[in-house]
Amino acid sequence: MIEARPVAGDAELAQILELQRRNLPRNLDEREIAEYGFVTVEHTLDVLRRMHALAPSIVAKDEGELAGYALVMPVECRSFIPVLQPMFQRLEALGTSRQRFFVMGQICVAKPYRGRGVFDLLYRTHRELLRDRFDSVVTEVSVRNGRSLRAHQRVGFEELERYRDATDEWVLLIWNW
Repeated sequence: MIEARPVAGDAELAQILELQRRNLPRNLDEREIAEYGFVTVEHTLDVLRRMHALAPSIVAKDEGELAGYALVMPVECRSFIPVLQPMFQRLEALGTSRQRFFVMGQICVAKPYRGRGVFDLLYRTHRELLRDRFDSVVTEVSVRNGRSLRAHQRVGFEELERYRDATDEWVLLIWNW
């Protein structure tokens, strides 16, 4: 049975990094990217530890096997990943700084677990564990990542805006709880 819970320590952070590495565009062919999606940002163990210290991320586990992860990135983490600065600037321009929100630092489901409800489970667990601290979660998804965009809309995210930066064209999304 797959269950979701906060990250328990460095061993699970290392599992996250391994799953992340396998799903970066440079490690996927074009068919996999189009069919299954991809993750954009490559984190380090140090960055994950710093994010985890502010708010633990959520993992989905199946008897020790990592089925998926969803990284919690409070606004205080914005300096940890410079490539995300355009997103934070857009959020400020939209006036979200008055809301209690966190950024979905990244969500990824391992191939054997796709289509089995893990994505939804990760987000449900986020809402259950973090709704006392936050009113919403924000994320951005590459326009090229249709699978991820559809999945986010299915769980309740709404589009705030679309924009292009030096790296890609993005859809900025919010899920108000």
